[in-house]
Amino acid sequence: MINKRAGLAALAVLGATAIALAGCSSNSSNGGGSGSTNASGIVTTNGSEPQNPLIPSNTTETGGGKIIDSIFEGLVSYDAKGKPVNEVAKSIDTSDSKTFDITLNTDYKFTNGEKVTAESFTKAWNWAAQYSNKQSASYFFENIEGYDATKDSELTGLKVKSDDEFTVTLKSAQSDFPLSLGYSAFVPLPSVFYKDTKAFGEDPIGNGPYKLDGKSAWTHNQSIKLVTNKDYAGNRKPKNGGLTITFYTSQDTAYSDAQGGNLDVLDAVPDSAFSNYKSDFPDSNVNQAAAIFQAIYLPYYLDHWKGEEGKLRREAISLSINRKQITDKIFQGTRTPAKDFTSPVIAGWNDNLDGSDVLTYNKSKAKELWAEADKISPYNDTLTIAYNADGGHQAWVTAVANSVSSTLGIKAEGKAYPTFAEALAVQTNNKLDGASRTGWQADYPSLYNFLGPTMGDGSSSNYSRYDSTEYNDLLAKGRSASTVEEGNKYFDQAQELLFKDLPEIPLWYSNVTGVWNADNVSNVKFGWNSVPLYYDIEVKK
Repeated sequence: MINKRAGLAALAVLGATAIALAGCSSNSSNGGGSGSTNASGIVTTNGSEPQNPLIPSNTTETGGGKIIDSIFEGLVSYDAKGKPVNEVAKSIDTSDSKTFDITLNTDYKFTNGEKVTAESFTKAWNWAAQYSNKQSASYFFENIEGYDATKDSELTGLKVKSDDEFTVTLKSAQSDFPLSLGYSAFVPLPSVFYKDTKAFGEDPIGNGPYKLDGKSAWTHNQSIKLVTNKDYAGNRKPKNGGLTITFYTSQDTAYSDAQGGNLDVLDAVPDSAFSNYKSDFPDSNVNQAAAIFQAIYLPYYLDHWKGEEGKLRREAISLSINRKQITDKIFQGTRTPAKDFTSPVIAGWNDNLDGSDVLTYNKSKAKELWAEADKISPYNDTLTIAYNADGGHQAWVTAVANSVSSTLGIKAEGKAYPTFAEALAVQTNNKLDGASRTGWQADYPSLYNFLGPTMGDGSSSNYSRYDSTEYNDLLAKGRSASTVEEGNKYFDQAQELLFKDLPEIPLWYSNVTGVWNADNVSNVKFGWNSVPLYYDIEVKK
């Protein structure tokens, strides 16, 4: 998912330096070939079964997010490089980064014919923020006046001035608030949503470039079929007739389908194909930097991973992982060892933070720290690393486990869950018995978006259950700074604290590594957050 706005130009840029730091190359051709296109042709692509019904404010994982972003349109959208483009918003104005006046374009409507108005936004945001509705993205509204995480309360900071204008008043100045407004939690909802939210989640009505292809469009655990919304009034006007997103449980199967011409676009090449995907798809492949961070974590609710013992063991684990060797041998240039907890494509990224040496392989120091921890409480367990088998993680998880095992002299191994949904449920319900893989694909281009949702107190994706008053205070100071650049200084301090506590152990930054069938489609581009720009894809006759 994605967003943005507010120091707009500076924050939008994906500079050449950032791409170089990510160690990637790319082939951004349109797929080659010739011939006319078929505007009604359907693009086939890969995805995963959404974790929850398709309610925007409760969709915080990539499988559902890919669909939500296709069927809804927010105040802004983003081009391939993350540059913000006004959509439903005609203007977003502020003089103090605390009160924002938002004027709407008047030509947007939902696919049931209902006009998108200011109330379409304010009512949806109010509903999503209510404690009793238990929405996983409710924290995105926490800085709007009236928000209360412990009970139902009206967002008093939202005021409708007319059908086409509303204001937002925040509790405190937030320099990156406009940046966040393209995120899916902030999209509008039609009035029919409130009549039966459960039914809506199975057959959502949006205002975006695509819509569901009838009530039977979503076949759970198999696929979802989307068709073009002919009345869509925005900038992402589809050049095709729709999308069929197949929910693969194996990336290898998806790659085989792409090789066989049965899948048009694949945005996740499996590690088994890293050595040959460029020769298999010589004119239709991509390997470019994306705002994706990968890590493992040890939850604080488990013995051995809390207090002083836990701090020693976390550092020892981090020092025992040979990131460069793994990214070279397993990923073959499609990953870059992490230098922080964010991403090189985000403006303000800093690869020279104090404490980052904990991410450098150091066998002797790792063994020394592990021995110190054993003096507090001996560790006789097998260290497991949980992962979802449908995500192509087995090879690197095994490599990390082997690196830890050979360095520390303990038994370490991967623990596979069949699907992403099953692995996520274990994390959400505090049922882990060891470590787990984790990752973050940016919702909007801000350092805070990597740091707050994943390790901030009370955030829905804080699966390690990290709780640091000092860390949360630094996040708050960063968000309330007068400018994004000033805020980033506090976020750097927050990361330096993370290097000491290691609630997550950074591994590497991911590139989007994808392929497409040049015989079937052209004009394929991948966005800064790794998701293809589906609306731009052309189907060949």
